Amino acid sequence: MNTNTINPRDRLLAALKYLFVIACVIAALFPLLWVFMSSFKSNSEILSSGVSLPKSFNFSGYIDALRISPILKYFANSVLIAGVVTFVNVLLLSMAGYVFARCQFFGKKFLYFLLSLSMVIPMTALLHPVYIVVNSLQLYDTKLGLILVYTALNMPMSLLIMRSTFQGIPRALEEAAYVDGAGFVRTFFQIMLPCAKGGLASSAVLAFLGSWNEFTFALVLTSGESARTLPLSLSYFTSQFSFNYTALFAAVTIAVIPSILVFAIFQEQVISSLTAGAVKE
Repeated sequence: MNTNTINPRDRLLAALKYLFVIACVIAALFPLLWVFMSSFKSNSEILSSGVSLPKSFNFSGYIDALRISPILKYFANSVLIAGVVTFVNVLLLSMAGYVFARCQFFGKKFLYFLLSLSMVIPMTALLHPVYIVVNSLQLYDTKLGLILVYTALNMPMSLLIMRSTFQGIPRALEEAAYVDGAGFVRTFFQIMLPCAKGGLASSAVLAFLGSWNEFTFALVLTSGESARTLPLSLSYFTSQFSFNYTALFAAVTIAVIPSILVFAIFQEQVISSLTAGAVKE
């Protein structure tokens, strides 16, 4: 009897797994490809056949997108806000994660539970109190106001990732650094941070994507063009009587390409760090 013969049932299960994976890939990529291809069509082509290929690749939709809305201004605002939020989030939350992973102090578990609890609070429940706080601080319609809010919103996930990352680093590295005369701060910046680069990259990517794609708080906390971010530029393509689908799809393409590129470049670090979140104390 040949032991290498594959059971028909196993073949069927393997085929079903591949079909399931292919279906998931199609479901994930089809909307993106559809929006990208539609950005090169005319309105008549989109309305006549939404799934067909464009008859000719023209960039009139992108030209209209730049003409209809201040998309470049909003793009620059998004780059600035998301960049600052990512840097501040990684710097502060890496310190907090290291303290929660290594230090012992009164109320540590309760404080960590309290900070992590904010992950389960619905965003809509935060709109009113956040608006009141930002308005009372006279930060309404400012980039600084959005930076503070986005940093706070990304805090729970970044803290979870960084704490788990530092828990996975052997304590022997710190002990060796202390024996060689390194202090707490030097050990953190020169020994621990380089070892936690996977967690740093993961929290940075998630903070950037969260800030780049956020719409609700940007809409509520801004009123003019000086501080508004890229997702809000899409509202310029709708009106009571008309709808420029070509320009809208072009604007959506401009808005999503940076986030897709960032995640594609750092996806391995994100996946590895989220897997490391299973490490327990």
